[in-house]
Amino acid sequence: MIAFRVNHAHATAAVAPAVPPRLDRVGHPIDGREVRVGKRRDVRQCHRRGVAGPGLKPLPLASHTSDGCHRPTAARVLFRDRGGLWVMDRDGWLYAWALASVALGAGSLLVPLYFVAIGGETFMLGVLAGVAAAAGAPGALIFGRIADKTGKRRSLVLLALGLATLALVLVSLTEEPWLVIAGNGLLWFAAGAVAPVLTLLVTAGTVERDWPARFAILNRYQGWGWAGGLVLGLVWTALLSRPLGEIVAQQSLLWVCAAAVGLSAFLAAKWLPSDPDELDRPRGSRMARAIARSRRLPVRSATFPGGPGRLYWLTRSLHPREVAARFSPSLTIYFGAVIVFFVGFGVFWGPLPLYLSRTLGYESGLVFALYLVSSVGSALWYDRAGSLAERYDPRGLQVGGLLARAALHPAVAAVGLLLPATLVGTAVNGVVFALIGVAWAVIAVTAASVVTQLAPPAIRGEALGLYTAISGLASGVGSILGGWLGGGDFLLAFAVAGALVLVGAALVAVVWRRSSTISVTSEPLST
Repeated sequence: MIAFRVNHAHATAAVAPAVPPRLDRVGHPIDGREVRVGKRRDVRQCHRRGVAGPGLKPLPLASHTSDGCHRPTAARVLFRDRGGLWVMDRDGWLYAWALASVALGAGSLLVPLYFVAIGGETFMLGVLAGVAAAAGAPGALIFGRIADKTGKRRSLVLLALGLATLALVLVSLTEEPWLVIAGNGLLWFAAGAVAPVLTLLVTAGTVERDWPARFAILNRYQGWGWAGGLVLGLVWTALLSRPLGEIVAQQSLLWVCAAAVGLSAFLAAKWLPSDPDELDRPRGSRMARAIARSRRLPVRSATFPGGPGRLYWLTRSLHPREVAARFSPSLTIYFGAVIVFFVGFGVFWGPLPLYLSRTLGYESGLVFALYLVSSVGSALWYDRAGSLAERYDPRGLQVGGLLARAALHPAVAAVGLLLPATLVGTAVNGVVFALIGVAWAVIAVTAASVVTQLAPPAIRGEALGLYTAISGLASGVGSILGGWLGGGDFLLAFAVAGALVLVGAALVAVVWRRSSTISVTSEPLST
């Protein structure tokens, strides 16, 4: 439920301006003005630099920026009620995005389980996961560039949400594996496409020093929306799989997810802030600098490690030759480690839904529960991992997290062999998945700190962008490899996953040893 507050003190001043608005040279109003939208009144204050309209006192809804003007902090939606004007919080549009994140969180596991239910094979499940991991990057680059160059944000967000709705409907109406793969790829293309645009929207009307905190707010809404989607999947499939049948229950949940994204688009059309003037668009270099200061991955990254929202802004000015020329040996070794251990992550996650549902015989609700435990474990340990990274060398902490993952990946298969389809085995797997989430929290929190410490200041942002791109692509390749290996033997697939992560840990340990004289200077992670 969305909470509103009543602004009685300014209700009279807000709805009764007595003078017509004056315009500046380019046609923008420099007085406060009132614009009717149906039965609502949208009260807008001047947002030109250094201008405060004499007709109205600035409303407290506008923020005081460093240039001395009163600038709206985000979309304002006013509703008339008997008690007066009801004012939505400036982040009201984020409720719409949180609703879409619920659908994405549920769809992240629902589509692979549906693929298994309709008879998809292990290798093709790996292809499904690989396409999903790789599809977000081109979406982020295309939509991010359009938003950056044109300032059109609302239409891009609505288009991306429309594509996501179409993708979910397409998947729900077919039982052809290749169409499911295509629909799932379109879904994650849309999810990646909207990410850099939302990064722009969440900073609207705030000064640059506040942007990392704004990114944290965006991550909070979408992260817990993602977790809420896993809860929805757990409850829905647990209650309806038996009475409706597994496939029908999953199809009905896909329709619910499509309806949720459609409703999100409808609410976004009402609540998103209007597109800015050219003078009010932030420079890409400033955005990249702020993102480079915001170094924590979102909650949903426990199972989808890529960050397409960061990718465009950190690579928009990338010059490969210049960046490569500035790479230090330690940074080169570390990126090699990133490739290896993210391939290992992909080998593990790619075929996992089929292993849990077919080999172990877990119902869909139980599979959702295990993924939820992993994501919640990550979320609960983020702050703790950040505190540890301030006290100890993040490279050493990351080695510990990677060693834990190297052992936990084959442990999932070992539990299945020793305790198949038993209550004790299920409980032990729950503990293993929770530890996987905790280990990921440590890896995610420390990764960007390691890159920041190893990269020269001149290419720090580009290095973080490369980390984001490499991790997503390596995870996609690993998913396909895991599907191929899992088609023969799941124990082999999970053992290879653990071995790859172990090699990555060894490479990070080499970097740690080479850089042992460098003091830990990373600041607290904010998003």
